[in-house]
Amino acid sequence: MTATDTTAAAASSGRSTTRKSVPAEIARSWLLVPATRPEAFDAAERSRADQIILDLEDAVDPKLKPAARADVVSWLGGGNGSTGGSAWVRINDHTTDFWSDDVDALKGLPGLLGVMLAKSESGAHVTETFDRLGGSTPVLALIESALGIEEAREIAQARGAFRLAFGSGDYRRDTGTSTDDLAMAYPRSRLVVASRIGNLPGPIDGPTVSSSHPVLREQAAVAVALGLTGKLCLDVEQLPVINEVISPTQSDATWARDFLADFESRGRVIRDGSDLPRLGRAQKIDKLARAFGVVPL
Repeated sequence: MTATDTTAAAASSGRSTTRKSVPAEIARSWLLVPATRPEAFDAAERSRADQIILDLEDAVDPKLKPAARADVVSWLGGGNGSTGGSAWVRINDHTTDFWSDDVDALKGLPGLLGVMLAKSESGAHVTETFDRLGGSTPVLALIESALGIEEAREIAQARGAFRLAFGSGDYRRDTGTSTDDLAMAYPRSRLVVASRIGNLPGPIDGPTVSSSHPVLREQAAVAVALGLTGKLCLDVEQLPVINEVISPTQSDATWARDFLADFESRGRVIRDGSDLPRLGRAQKIDKLARAFGVVPL
């Protein structure tokens, strides 16, 4: 297929071929990259992921953490001949000695976009991380336990909290919950409600381990239906599916543009009680469609 054919195919599907820079507050796909694989950092940054997270926590054996941390610091700081990159970093949880080493090493690095705090269980964990990093680095709170779910409102309202994310695998291990959609609806909904109360963007769902695209598509759709607006992923092959499912559809984008055009043409007059909710929905869909490169029909 030629470049022209690819562009035409993307246009007919409503997707842009140019990788757009998607702000973290609306990012759909969050690619986890083991910090022990520095050779993969550049490729991850060039991938279709809206955001990438270099993982210093579960993906790294304790004995290898110092070396992995050094590689992350070098890449984010442009050291050792590296041109430097930008990414989020999943740091170790607040109760470990690794946490202190992580925040001290990462503070002030030019390529650090923010940190994902593993096993967040209180607002204090978030705020202390935020303060130790200098008071300007956003903290994405990864909630992975029963206690974390119950404290989600406090975590979402903590100073420095940027978004909430669901560590679904560790939550299931902690509670004995199955992967059934109904069983997992409660913790996901708790994060959605807490995010709204904390005036945060929608939360980020946990990863889908299956390599089956139909399974991934189904699980991403469930997350969207519950109000989550992003998803962690473990493989670059998952990225197009996640981005598609979490984006507005072409028909939604068309409806939104048509509604907004009509609203402007009638002098922005509110006709009945349904206009304001529809206006809010249309504005949100149009903003996301433009950010994600969704082309109206």
